[in-house]
Amino acid sequence: MAQNLLSDDAIVTEVDISHLVIEDDTPVDNFQSEIQQRLLVEPLYSSEALPAPFLAAANVGLFYKLKGEPVVPDVMLSLGVQRAADFSERRNRTYLTWEFGKLPEVCIEIVSNQEGDEVTLSQKSRQKGKNIAKKALYAQIGIRYYAVFDPLRHIQGVNDMDGALLRVWSVVASGYTELTLASGILHPGEVVWLDAVGLGLTLWEGPFEDDIPRLWLRWCNRNGEVIPTGAEGQRTARQQAEAERQRAETERQRAEAEHQRAERLAERLKALGIEPEDL
Repeated sequence: MAQNLLSDDAIVTEVDISHLVIEDDTPVDNFQSEIQQRLLVEPLYSSEALPAPFLAAANVGLFYKLKGEPVVPDVMLSLGVQRAADFSERRNRTYLTWEFGKLPEVCIEIVSNQEGDEVTLSQKSRQKGKNIAKKALYAQIGIRYYAVFDPLRHIQGVNDMDGALLRVWSVVASGYTELTLASGILHPGEVVWLDAVGLGLTLWEGPFEDDIPRLWLRWCNRNGEVIPTGAEGQRTARQQAEAERQRAETERQRAEAEHQRAERLAERLKALGIEPEDL
């Protein structure tokens, strides 16, 4: 299913990418998307949820062929690869599939408006002459899993999200088959398991980076427990350390009380002319 990554170009030892636009300084859409992207990337690096090496990135171009425009997923995850050390080399600053030797396993799109073409082409895109939506393109390329999260319900038509907040597809020979149920994911705590990745996706409601609880898309384990951010992991470690300190203090106080009780008993026995050691 996946296209020939170099199309019909001859095999060469180093591919000329001077014509590719790998960075155009286009900003992310809004706070919602930017924060959500970080919440899907940072926990993978600050936890041990995945074995190294892997690459998780947000808003980075995915070049799947030598000639033509890249696709830019909001978040992508690729297992078994890592970034090159030298970012001064152009080819090391973006995801060139022929450099990494494989496609990412997961691409995620976070809907921020009605013009993103995540599932079907918008009217504006059709008017501009576009002929393929991201879902169809990812399937054509051969991306193993594709997820769309629509937190503000921008694309809820029958041919789009159809009432769901999250939908996830898996690639098969004929294209994509949906992993989520027909109703999609609607409520926090429901899990879509990505077996080839060893992680799931779930909706989670709570505060992240401020005190306002919001709805987020997060990675989770098979039990539905979200993969913690570095800050969450540190907070949990502090709470566990404090709980252990309190447990140790309670045990110390209990031992001290037991010792005092034994001393009082010994004093009473001695007052009766009985040596405690003789008992």
